[in-house]
Amino acid sequence: EQWFQQQAGLGQNAPVRAPMFAPYQLRDMHLENRIVVSPMAQYKAVDGCPTDWHFVHYSERAKGGAGLVYAEMTCVSAEGRITPGCPGLYTPEHEAAWRRLTNFVHAETPAKICCQIGHAGRKGSTQLGWDEMDAPLNEGNWPLVSASAIAWSDDNAVPQEITRAQMDTVRDQFIASAQMADRAGFDMIELHAAHGYLISSFISPCSNTRSDAYGGDIANRMRYPLEVFSAMRAVWPAHKPMSVRVSATDWIEKDGVTPQEALEIAQMFTAAGADIIDVSAGQTSTKANPVYGRMFQTPFSDRIRNDAGIKTMAVGNIYEADHVNSILMAGRADLVCLARPHLSDPYWTLHAAAQIGDRLADWPLPYGPGKDQLWRLADKAAEMAKP
Repeated sequence: EQWFQQQAGLGQNAPVRAPMFAPYQLRDMHLENRIVVSPMAQYKAVDGCPTDWHFVHYSERAKGGAGLVYAEMTCVSAEGRITPGCPGLYTPEHEAAWRRLTNFVHAETPAKICCQIGHAGRKGSTQLGWDEMDAPLNEGNWPLVSASAIAWSDDNAVPQEITRAQMDTVRDQFIASAQMADRAGFDMIELHAAHGYLISSFISPCSNTRSDAYGGDIANRMRYPLEVFSAMRAVWPAHKPMSVRVSATDWIEKDGVTPQEALEIAQMFTAAGADIIDVSAGQTSTKANPVYGRMFQTPFSDRIRNDAGIKTMAVGNIYEADHVNSILMAGRADLVCLARPHLSDPYWTLHAAAQIGDRLADWPLPYGPGKDQLWRLADKAAEMAKP
């Protein structure tokens, strides 16, 4: 652990802590630790505008000790939303609502906050997640576009194959959303290029059967995603980091994106200016056959980080402090994203620190008595567990 801290830039005299509490730097953004609250859809926006629900939800997770908090996929247009409850960054009202949140996070917590920007593509115009996920709306559906005219499933509408003129419009929407994210005070942005949404639909051969310059081999399939990323990076401030979420496999063997192609995809985005790759997998085809388990997507992060020398974030069924620390200590990722654990416990990071005996985590000052009690109880439990 001391060696890991020294690799993170801490001096020999710094208190020894678990790897998950080592600081990290991306451009000018300093993170207090390696824990990331992964983006998770809330379906509580109104006309694309985040509400008090979002303010409370993300504020609590920022107070909960994670170094970096992601907002859920934030859409570049009304037609780019997954559901009517998904938030956006395409009106002044959206920008103001997000700014209210980032102002609080920066004033009251040491956490940083990232805006994941995306377009739903062929997976849009669907019901809220707790109704019938991925099913079309019962009424009020909007037109869909995708890399090719291939429906997400037999139950979903067939999207229009996006034209070059529409690609220009959508690219410019991504640019505008990136500019709004900066004005709204986000520390970082991420291009959502995974999980079968519009940008992902170009990358995967499952959803891209085009015969023009944007289909075929990996270089062609990456042409538009790189165009969008580069356009966003050009307007995003140079001192702020930018990431990309990718699906490192389609889970359908040779017919989809392979782990080897994932290396090339990560290298292309990195060459275009990505500071770190958020390595997810799948959700690109209904024919997928994923292999689930603890930390099941971490091998993809491991390969990209160690075979290509690219900074990565690991994500996927990571839920214990031991998972996080083993991933970091083994060099399989630079940051570790946890999703569901933060849904059930906004203070997961602070609680995990107490459980593993760390007494250096910073708690919000008003919560000091709660911290003291938790530490006493954790110490008592540890003492009782001794043989």
